[in-house]
Amino acid sequence: MTKVAFVVQRCGTEVGGGAENLCLKIAQHMAQHWEVEILTTCALDYMTWENHYPVGVEVIKGAKVRRFRVSQKRNVKAFNRLSEKLAPRLKTASLEEQETWMKTQGPLSTDLIDFVSKHHNDYDAFIFFGYLYATTYFILPLVAEKAYLEPLAHDEWTIYMTMWDEFFKKPRGFIFNTPEEKSFIQKRFPHLGIDGPVIGVGVEPPDSYNAERFRQKYNIRDPFLLYIGRIDPSKGCQELFDYFIYLRSQESQPRKLVLLGKSVMTIPEHPDIIALGFVDEQTKWDALAACDLLVMPSPYESLSIVLLEAWTMGKAVLVNGRCDVLVGQCRRANGGLWYCDREEFTVCLEVINGVLKKKMGNQGDSHVKSSYLWSKVIAQFSEKI
Repeated sequence: MTKVAFVVQRCGTEVGGGAENLCLKIAQHMAQHWEVEILTTCALDYMTWENHYPVGVEVIKGAKVRRFRVSQKRNVKAFNRLSEKLAPRLKTASLEEQETWMKTQGPLSTDLIDFVSKHHNDYDAFIFFGYLYATTYFILPLVAEKAYLEPLAHDEWTIYMTMWDEFFKKPRGFIFNTPEEKSFIQKRFPHLGIDGPVIGVGVEPPDSYNAERFRQKYNIRDPFLLYIGRIDPSKGCQELFDYFIYLRSQESQPRKLVLLGKSVMTIPEHPDIIALGFVDEQTKWDALAACDLLVMPSPYESLSIVLLEAWTMGKAVLVNGRCDVLVGQCRRANGGLWYCDREEFTVCLEVINGVLKKKMGNQGDSHVKSSYLWSKVIAQFSEKI
């Protein structure tokens, strides 16, 4: 049986990151066809990379996860200062400076690097999730002839570091999540002839979910917008808060904004903003069933799984119009609208709240059922590797 290692910066049921969840979901489904191991670190917190999980092997719903200690925690303030110095000098910064930044970015695990160095012949292929972390940058070159990269890339300053010009030559192949991501990478590296399939992910709602259970549990009776993900300025959350607070100052009908996810920023104290923190999968699906619509304010995405999940619940979505991937997902699904400023945010909600809400939700559901099937994903991975 083909033995495949999935390499990702952290992995666990408590991890809320999109890349990490994507890796785990795909590994779990491919474990039915391959001998699968996820090689990762003991980190849970992506800000500090502090060791949280024990070293060793855990099996999560059929996927073997092998964890290694992080060699050093990240000093967030020092890392931010380094980023501020490097960002304006992307074309002139030396390779040494860029790799110093990458080591600080982390998570750096010398034990994981040593393990791959010693055991690379034990695996037929390595699939790396995300270009941006030390687990990819320092390990992929060790197994380049067997390496496949899912870049999970978008138009942010870090992708313009010159060190990537050489790095993106190394993988044996690429796998993309959306046509927009693939197009962006091809434009960023026009001379490398990068190609690869757009595979994405499968989406399956649970057998049962209950909107009323969610409303009762958290005593939420008003209509509400739902945000799921890390609560972070880089995810567009500060802008979302500003736009929502303005919206509430303009409308008389009740409405709430409910947030599911870990926060790394200050959440405004407002009677209509409800932050519930990280929740389990069942609560997430109950919330999707209960919400009016899902809002995704992030300007940087390579694929939004929560959009797909919202559509399977028949919910319309509202997304950041400055993110080509999110707009592309909405266009293909005919399942949502997008905004670029405060006024558009308000107008879009007015439009969706009319006859379009149910229609868009149903169209999104049909799109997911035809395009995001695990049977397709499994077949494409099996053919690629």
